[in-house]
Amino acid sequence: MGFVRTTPPRPVEVTAVFPELTQLARPAVRLHPRPGSPSVRDSSVGGPLLWPAGEPWPYCEDVHLHVDTGFRKSPAEVRLQRRLRSRWRPGDPPPVLTPEEEALKERNAAWLAERHAAGPPLPAECPVPMLPVAQLFLRDIPLLRPPGQADLLQVLWCPYEHEPNYKPATALFWRSAAEVGDVLATPPEPYEADYPGYVPETCVLAPEAITEYPNILDLSPELQGMLEDWDRWQAAGTAVDSSYEESPRDFYSVHLGDAPGWKVGGWPPWGRTDPNPRYCAVCEARMVPLLTIASWEWDGGDGHSWAPQEDQAAATGSSYAGQNPSQPTQVEVGSTDNMQIYVCPTSPGHPHTDLIQ
Repeated sequence: MGFVRTTPPRPVEVTAVFPELTQLARPAVRLHPRPGSPSVRDSSVGGPLLWPAGEPWPYCEDVHLHVDTGFRKSPAEVRLQRRLRSRWRPGDPPPVLTPEEEALKERNAAWLAERHAAGPPLPAECPVPMLPVAQLFLRDIPLLRPPGQADLLQVLWCPYEHEPNYKPATALFWRSAAEVGDVLATPPEPYEADYPGYVPETCVLAPEAITEYPNILDLSPELQGMLEDWDRWQAAGTAVDSSYEESPRDFYSVHLGDAPGWKVGGWPPWGRTDPNPRYCAVCEARMVPLLTIASWEWDGGDGHSWAPQEDQAAATGSSYAGQNPSQPTQVEVGSTDNMQIYVCPTSPGHPHTDLIQ
């Protein structure tokens, strides 16, 4: 990894105040994706995959919603618009395209013209080539615990919403990097994506191991009630902002529980729904969180306490539309929520599942 990101110390050591939470600690790895140019042999978000040239690329065979969202664009067009937006400032004229961007725009226009000439394009051609979402090497994220001799996890999704939950369909592949010889040079791409937020921006990673505590919704009523005891917070000598006196549990939720952002392991980020345990379709074991695909790396307001030390200036500064430093991947799932991917703890070969939170 070429750079480092460090989560600031939590404002309170929660287990010193509430030792009852000690047994609920879980390891997690914050991935800290940031825009970059990873190779096929790097861990990344939205980057090129170490995909064997002789192995078929995954396609989504599901039924796709034939609804015009008004946002659909090709992945190439989405990426080009982002590049132009990154150079624009309010009051400036439209940015001038570089020769490389002009060539990209022309290639994309020619490709679209060719597709239209072949016949009216469907809103969602089927089968649909899947897009890379994440590539994670065991050497960078030991928490992965892959099956057998595998040391690499590859996550892809179909950038269309699927019924009944209106989210991208996901696919997981475990493999041994040493067994990959020739690499697929030019993977196929979908004709379009439902939303720009389903096209991840290419990012390198700076994995950081942390310890997490449950989202407050994962705590028992007794533990939730304990967190409401302001006198206990005060008696412990903690410098908790007095603005939380009316609702101390909010201090826990914002600063001390589950970390925001892309991460492996840890606790799930409930909020869209109450806790909704997932069970393996094969063996009925309770599934565990594998990967959180996040719309934001940290929240605004007090929530920026989770912004890495190296990003604090950016977190508290101003940003232009489409250039928020807390959204480096440009991914948006649901209503700027998270997609949680779960796997079976007894057998990674059993089907995974996912959930929007």
